[in-house]
Amino acid sequence: MILRSDEFVELPTPTGPMRTHVFRPVAPGRYPGIVLYSEIFQVTAPIRRTAAFLAGHGYVVAVPEIWHEFEPAGAILAYDQAGADRGNALKLEKEIRGIDGDARATVDFLKQHPACTGKIGVLGICVGGHLSFRNAATCPEVRAAACFYATDIHKGALGKGGDDTISRAAAVRGELLMIWGRQDPHVPRDGRRRIYEVLADSGVEFTWHEFNGQHAFLRDEGHRYDPALALQCQQLVLELFHRRLGDGAEGRETSGPAAESRH
Repeated sequence: MILRSDEFVELPTPTGPMRTHVFRPVAPGRYPGIVLYSEIFQVTAPIRRTAAFLAGHGYVVAVPEIWHEFEPAGAILAYDQAGADRGNALKLEKEIRGIDGDARATVDFLKQHPACTGKIGVLGICVGGHLSFRNAATCPEVRAAACFYATDIHKGALGKGGDDTISRAAAVRGELLMIWGRQDPHVPRDGRRRIYEVLADSGVEFTWHEFNGQHAFLRDEGHRYDPALALQCQQLVLELFHRRLGDGAEGRETSGPAAESRH
């Protein structure tokens, strides 16, 4: 599909305006919506390519700038030690109320977007995987969430104000896709085991994949990129979103007689 990838909006949130980048098909119609949460580096070139990949398969993709309280609009942190240090500091500084307010604002934006069917999924990478998990737990209309090597869930170490993400697992109403790299030092085996057991005990609908991969294996820049593994995981993501956000999904919303609905 031909895409629009040059749009952005400034969404109001409880902690200030949040620039949110929008990627969507040019073809008229209505498409399911996806919130894409970035790594700690914000909306980098690899994140934009991920957003374009999803939009090209028939989705309206909203990519919020997750550190909008601390960085000027449009800021991107470099893939270097200084950028990593800054991003890791901000994930401890950001308030939980800000995280949840951002989630609500982005989901509501997609639900009201004229090109969106109102069916919402989320995808997140690294800290974004944590945000994706929490979004699914705090926004009941989220039908599917894909979480790539989600950091800090197992130790409740995100933000100020008490990170209770793992205890909210039972509130997830959609389906989770949890993807991990066994060689990822940020989420060790014991941490993964804790998350798995909480999800299983909570009765959440989820699938669980552990691959021989390092942290950031999805990112198409840097020495840890694994293109074969990335492709396999992209296919898992598309299967989830097509199934849970498509026209055949159980409990689907109608698009209305005046609009063509894609998927």
